[in-house]
Amino acid sequence: MRIHILGVCGTFMAGLAQILKESGHEVSGSDAQFYSPMSDYLKEININTVLGYEAALLPDAELYVIGNALSRGNESVEHILSNNLPYKSGPEILGQELFNRNVFAISGTHGKTSTAYMLTHIFNDQGRDIGYLVGGIAKNFDNPARLGTHKSFVIEADEYDSAFFDKRSKFIHYHPKNLVINNIEFDHADIFNDLSDVKKQFHHLVKIVPESGNIVFFKDDKNTDEVLQKGSYCNLIGINSEKIKINISERELVYEGNTYSLKELPLIGEHNFKNYVCAILAAQIDGIEIQDSIDSLHSFHGVKRRMDKVDEINKTKIFDDFAHHPTAIDLSTKAIRNQNQNCKILGIIELGSNTMSSGYHKESLLKSFDSIDNALILDLKESYEGSNIFNSMNDLLAELKNVAKDYDIILIMTNKDSQKFIQPLKNYLEK
Repeated sequence: MRIHILGVCGTFMAGLAQILKESGHEVSGSDAQFYSPMSDYLKEININTVLGYEAALLPDAELYVIGNALSRGNESVEHILSNNLPYKSGPEILGQELFNRNVFAISGTHGKTSTAYMLTHIFNDQGRDIGYLVGGIAKNFDNPARLGTHKSFVIEADEYDSAFFDKRSKFIHYHPKNLVINNIEFDHADIFNDLSDVKKQFHHLVKIVPESGNIVFFKDDKNTDEVLQKGSYCNLIGINSEKIKINISERELVYEGNTYSLKELPLIGEHNFKNYVCAILAAQIDGIEIQDSIDSLHSFHGVKRRMDKVDEINKTKIFDDFAHHPTAIDLSTKAIRNQNQNCKILGIIELGSNTMSSGYHKESLLKSFDSIDNALILDLKESYEGSNIFNSMNDLLAELKNVAKDYDIILIMTNKDSQKFIQPLKNYLEK
């Protein structure tokens, strides 16, 4: 089938292009702009691309896959609708391709990308040709997706809606047999009104896990437990339950009375420890012993832009982190503080998501960087006030120029382009 993907340069859509191509389809794509690393990746896998959405540029196809970044008014979208051309959302077509696979869906507000890559790495290291599609780029992987030959498939399962015409959460389309729920908090304020809306979507997801399936979750995560209490029909693998316990300070997993140490695993922080545990227990569902998973994870080097050390200039270390929610910011700052007790640490936080820029998390945001010495916050929508809050990029960079050399570590936290902070920062530190 000839398939054309609109919005192909997004991480998910580029990964989908790879999956569809491996499935035997003829795949092309278009986007408003092409940028690294996805543009390089699309070129490597020989996906023909079109720059721009003008109707005249839209190639003939048997199916159009419309990304959720596109909306009414887009010239290609209008052409497809007006001419009654066949179209689907990305998650919808992916779900069809995976229908006969043993899908491991990794969900939750935080930790999806890291946990999904951890699980995929375990499968790979244990000799399985596993298929996967994960947002972001892991250091152990050349590509964000592949079909694989093994019956199991790992996917990062997002609660965001699928497209302007497909308002179901992405993860509903994947029909998971095995589900990981890392945590549930309020996010995506552009499509959800409140936490109850988010929990409702997770409830819909839980309801479609078959009786023969499994759900890995944290029993002490109040929101997750409340969702499961509404009704679940499969085997529940509850962390911090009678059978499975974790000791965060000692980085230990206790499973049916047996204690497993995760102390030597390389990724720092409480969040990564919990991600490790979820991946280990998910792998066990598919027959991989706990200690074998731990052994495999020693060689997992993490995900780019997840506490990623990008440079060290004149003894000042620069870290790039995707944290953009108060819980994630809190966990990231605590992790870097625990590893650097005597260092002076500056955080740079961009309120880039719809949720954060709305002011919904105002109180928790201001507490989330208590572990570090100072934070500079970029708030373009002026939802917050304070001496360390800047409403323009130029003002923040001016302050950063003044103080950068006073710190041993500078931690950049944003879900947008971090290079707009990193490059000027390098220039300031080199002078």
